[in-house]
Amino acid sequence: MHEELVRWHVFGMSLHAKTLVMTWIVMALIIIFALLGVRKLSSRTPGKMQNVLEWVFDFVSKLISDNMEYEKGRPLLNYLVTLIMFVFFSNMLGLVPNLTFNLFEHFHVEFAELNKIFEGPSFMSPTADINTTLALALLTIILVIAMGIKHHGARYFHHFIEPYPVFLPIHIIDMASKPMTLGFRLFGNIFAGEILIKVILMLPGIYVLPGILPDVIWLGFSIFVGVIQSFVFTVLTIAYVAQAVAAGEH
Repeated sequence: MHEELVRWHVFGMSLHAKTLVMTWIVMALIIIFALLGVRKLSSRTPGKMQNVLEWVFDFVSKLISDNMEYEKGRPLLNYLVTLIMFVFFSNMLGLVPNLTFNLFEHFHVEFAELNKIFEGPSFMSPTADINTTLALALLTIILVIAMGIKHHGARYFHHFIEPYPVFLPIHIIDMASKPMTLGFRLFGNIFAGEILIKVILMLPGIYVLPGILPDVIWLGFSIFVGVIQSFVFTVLTIAYVAQAVAAGEH
């Protein structure tokens, strides 16, 4: 079950190669999904993929309107749709069987250590890497501060000393804890589920009938967790932005 950590060294930086490759796969899947959704746009007879894509936009739009004044949150719609799809596709990727398993090793493909990157019975979720989830959480906090400044200017920072200046350290801790909890919650849930999936896939008798039922049950549970975590991450992002937009309003 041990997988060797592959690092690429680029311009003096050490990069987690498997996370990068899996992130590129997720990006490609999102682009393909979006292109299929807009390939034959029609207001009269929309195709199935267009319906799905429109449903995603409507779903995120409702999340925005449920948490804040929609006109203030509407400029974030495209980013939030991209965010929820990225987290969702990332969470699901770790549940996909690795059809290239041993393929690179069989053909002795050593370019960029792809034979090691694609080891294992299943792919890897980019969100099973703490670096990915913390980066997403950091983007959320940057967005929160940017929206606060956009709507309130320098007055946005005044809420850090409300109701009294002595509360400044508490507000700073609260702000710093948000990306930590966002990132670690997503990472912990996906990483744990991915490890258990790999353990199940490596158990003897997995392709025997008695072993199928628990595998299917756990796979279904992992899909449920992946969906919920993409929803929670997006909702919390919207909620934090709503707090920033409302800061200082009376």
